[in-house]
Amino acid sequence: MQNKIIAYLRLVRWMNLIMLGILMWAMQHWVAIPVIRHCMFDALLPWWIELMLTVATIMIAAGGYVINDYFDIKIDRINKPEQLIVTNLISKEQTVRLHQVLTIVGVALGLVVAWLCRSWTVGLIMLIVPGLLWFYSSSYKRQFILGNIIVAFLSAIPPILIAVTNIAMLRHHFGDIIDYSPVGHDLYMWLGGFALFALLTTLMREITKDMQDQQGDRELECHTLPVRYGDWAAKWIVTILCLITLALLVWIGFFCVPYPHGWDTLSTRYVSFGIMTPLICSLWLTWAAKIPSDYKTAQNVMKFVMLMGILYSFVIVRAL
Repeated sequence: MQNKIIAYLRLVRWMNLIMLGILMWAMQHWVAIPVIRHCMFDALLPWWIELMLTVATIMIAAGGYVINDYFDIKIDRINKPEQLIVTNLISKEQTVRLHQVLTIVGVALGLVVAWLCRSWTVGLIMLIVPGLLWFYSSSYKRQFILGNIIVAFLSAIPPILIAVTNIAMLRHHFGDIIDYSPVGHDLYMWLGGFALFALLTTLMREITKDMQDQQGDRELECHTLPVRYGDWAAKWIVTILCLITLALLVWIGFFCVPYPHGWDTLSTRYVSFGIMTPLICSLWLTWAAKIPSDYKTAQNVMKFVMLMGILYSFVIVRAL
């Protein structure tokens, strides 16, 4: 029984789901609420709607992880046979049922949130994302670069969801006055910055993952970037994305976050040592990688970079 529970937890990527929950909470309490109050409004998103939105997002993401493993059985038998969950520990039928339950519950909760907030955008996102996750797992991930872009795009959605939901609640209570205040612009600017960071770092991690998994991808004729053009080209793409991310971090961390009193160096120090240094380390590990386990190490460092990016929201709240 205990082994079965552990298998289910691994199947839904429980650590990734915890990070997603932390992301949603941090974006709401350390970015959205301070920005709204800075613009002289009250944060009107009730905690229970915030919780429903977070749970809906987590459930849909968990369903995506499950169906991804279902379609990856043949690839995983080659790339990581010792870690294969579907068929070894959980049957295909149970996997499909779990995906259906998680997705249906997640979409239902998301639609309830959309109705409570009077937001068609939230409802549309909640309907489109599960479809993208299904088609990504079944087809798009095997196509050249398309699968990587879809995953990166999906990773950017949670911060945007927080912005859309808060603005919808403000517009519902205050009407058109919200359109003439800076609150909407500021929310999209700050939360959009985190979304862009998530997109770029996820895209780097996905390409690195393709380099790790290319043996199985070649066997099943997947047209990923490393399979089509080799490791050298893939590493250069990761390098370009890394340089773009570093440039944006310098611009945001050094010039865009104002700090009063004694906090003027906190942003620069955090960005320099908390985000940029491990990001450069991940890039170095990617270039030095020779075997799949080396690429796995680079991915783990990139996950740490993503976590530190989330926690940067605590630094920003000090400036608002």
